[in-house]
Amino acid sequence: MKENYVKRNYKDTLFRMLFMEKENLLSLYNALNRTTYTDVDKLDITTLENAVYMNYKNDISFVFDYELMLYEHQSSVNPNMPFRDLIYVTKVLQTIVKDENLYGQTLIKLPTPRFVVFYNGTDEQPKVQTLRLSDAYEKKQAYPELELSVTVYNINWGNNQNLMDACHTLKEYAQYVAQVRTYAKEMSFPEAVEKAVDYCIKNGILSDFLSKNRAEAIEVSIFEYDEEKHMKSEREWAYNNGHEDGLAEGRKLGLTEGKQLGEQRLLKLYQLLLESGRTKDLNRILSDKTYREQLYQENNL
Repeated sequence: MKENYVKRNYKDTLFRMLFMEKENLLSLYNALNRTTYTDVDKLDITTLENAVYMNYKNDISFVFDYELMLYEHQSSVNPNMPFRDLIYVTKVLQTIVKDENLYGQTLIKLPTPRFVVFYNGTDEQPKVQTLRLSDAYEKKQAYPELELSVTVYNINWGNNQNLMDACHTLKEYAQYVAQVRTYAKEMSFPEAVEKAVDYCIKNGILSDFLSKNRAEAIEVSIFEYDEEKHMKSEREWAYNNGHEDGLAEGRKLGLTEGKQLGEQRLLKLYQLLLESGRTKDLNRILSDKTYREQLYQENNL
């Protein structure tokens, strides 16, 4: 397959910058295979040269050796990841088979998909957890006929040591993040990032990468922090405001469970807008109740 590297953009994360470098990505891929999958062989750099990369928001997705890998880095665990990945992988597979005859008698071969999230937010999370599409089904089935599983690895320092030892870049990334957070307790975040970068370069932690990309690494680290803080505050606002809407709805309907309805409506609307990238509308629904009600109606909420 033709090599097709994704260009960096202003919303890149440090994680993405690191693992879009093919040597680092190969190390991460082989580390996951070694510690998680028993049915995948270790690959070398020659195989990776034939990878096809696909640009999708802030993830790292690629196809090689008959596998479709979707790696995503997040600062919060999103329970809707399986559904999001289902939408994404369907689009990718449609592209892959667009010239094939889906109605013929020949079985069309597909790359094997694997879905992984690397979590490094500040909320406590298990070392490893699995999110399943079937968790969202309103009617539960013992053996769901449509399933998609996403494995979430906590990559904060001190977690998943075997994986860290198998991929030194991931280990050093976790050390860098931990160092930033340590300094951030004593000084402003931009100062903490600069000091952490200097510390890591001096102590051999991502030293080559940070030396070559110092300014950009500092910029995206600050951006990640600002984005995480902004999203966390908006989630808290949505929860609190939804709770108040729910109480009003409950009083109006006279239902004991009514207090939950408004909260559920607002969170569903918030998620829909977030998924579709309508960030301007996100801000507007927080202050404009009339517009919020309009979007409720448009989305049948």
